[in-house]
Amino acid sequence: MNKQNLWFITLLSIILILSIYYISIPSNTILEYTNTPNNDVTEVISESTNLVALRVSDDEEVLNTIQELQTTLLDKDTTIEEKNLAYESLKNINETQGKEEEIEKILKDEFNYESFVKIKQDQINIVISSTTHDKTIANKIITRIQSLFEDKKYITIKFQ
Repeated sequence: MNKQNLWFITLLSIILILSIYYISIPSNTILEYTNTPNNDVTEVISESTNLVALRVSDDEEVLNTIQELQTTLLDKDTTIEEKNLAYESLKNINETQGKEEEIEKILKDEFNYESFVKIKQDQINIVISSTTHDKTIANKIITRIQSLFEDKKYITIKFQ
């Protein structure tokens, strides 16, 4: 694998991640500020502020990890094995983000909940923006999400 191919793969993965992120952002997450005649600023937030904060924090963490892996890929002093591990890690990050977005879409389409999903190895943490804490709905969500995977996952749901 030469340097030009490595750059191409790296840039392609960055573009893929950013395009998936851009497409998956719901249009109702935009903050609106309006000035009233009394010069009071009114803030309208359509999606839960907690979910937005979780997404921003997670995106920063993922971008830092991607930058570290890309540095490893482009470093002349790293071994081929280390570069292969870095490449596999980048590929796993892309796959994990795709699964997280798929789960969020299922929760939105089938259960009508705005959510944040974080997958780490065999654990799936889901934060749902809802004032009602229904155990039967949580069990249905867990069953539905588990059906997406062949192996056992530990799924936690938190209502906020």
